[in-house]
Amino acid sequence: MARMHTRRRGSSDSDKPVADEPPEWSDVDADAVEERVVELAEQGHSPSEIGLKLRDEGVQGTPVPDVSLVTDKKVTEILEENDAEPEFPEDLRNLMKRAVRLRDHMDENPNDHQNKRALQNTQSKIRRLVDYYRGDELDADFTYSYDTAKELL
Repeated sequence: MARMHTRRRGSSDSDKPVADEPPEWSDVDADAVEERVVELAEQGHSPSEIGLKLRDEGVQGTPVPDVSLVTDKKVTEILEENDAEPEFPEDLRNLMKRAVRLRDHMDENPNDHQNKRALQNTQSKIRRLVDYYRGDELDADFTYSYDTAKELL
């Protein structure tokens, strides 16, 4: 499959090893993992940051290599069950941060045509994602603009 705004092919990544159960050295209780996930979410971490913290720091000193193997749920599912889900989906939030950063750069450097194009592409991706999430995870009348993104972030 090709990339969205170039004619190049996508880059291939390595796959995680197939595993049906957590490794024996990581004997963490599923309830403890869920509590830690909610705790990290309340501290303001995104779902991907929560996964990294659980991998690196773990729960009570024991690393958690894969949350879904321990709890049979994804991090986002755990957050939804405990009403700790983020206001916006993580991919949309990251694109909005990038667009705000690019727009601020463009205000300081109006002749930077390469970044002007990058801003246009990023805003296009945001509009596509807003259409995808509208109604389910976003309000039905939500529309993207620089001012709303600046307010929300």
